[in-house]
Amino acid sequence: MTLIERLRPFFQWLAGTDAFMKAGPKIVPAMDRLAHRLTRGRPISDRMIPTLVLFTTGSRSGQPRETPLACLPEPEGTLLVVGSNFGRDRHPAWSGNLLKTPRAAVSFRGERFPVLATLLEGEERERAWPGLIAQWPVYDRYTAKSGRELRVFRLTRATAEEA
Repeated sequence: MTLIERLRPFFQWLAGTDAFMKAGPKIVPAMDRLAHRLTRGRPISDRMIPTLVLFTTGSRSGQPRETPLACLPEPEGTLLVVGSNFGRDRHPAWSGNLLKTPRAAVSFRGERFPVLATLLEGEERERAWPGLIAQWPVYDRYTAKSGRELRVFRLTRATAEEA
């Protein structure tokens, strides 16, 4: 077991603290962006939690947006992302961007490719949720703290015609 794997429970606990939920949005995205650039998107955190960079179009501005996110790779090659917003009471902006424009792109494990985003609802969301909680149990704390249902999106690789 690697050091990162041993520290995972500590980081899960830390991510659920009130202090982290306040400071995390200011610190974590900048660190993730820097790590992604320095490693050219190679996975350095997969043992902690897999991450990707999501490229969307701003729903109001129309400008390109770039957001590092944790993800859950599914066996079919799709990726799940959760709009936790660190347990804040509002949905993250990137999730609104996907609702308006589901065509996006991701950089994942050193590869950038187009995706189509689908908001999971009802039974489909219920089936996906246990896997997300198994990977990152803090999502339950974020749900309780935020007072809202966290949006879950499935990102499916798009064909050239769909992109």
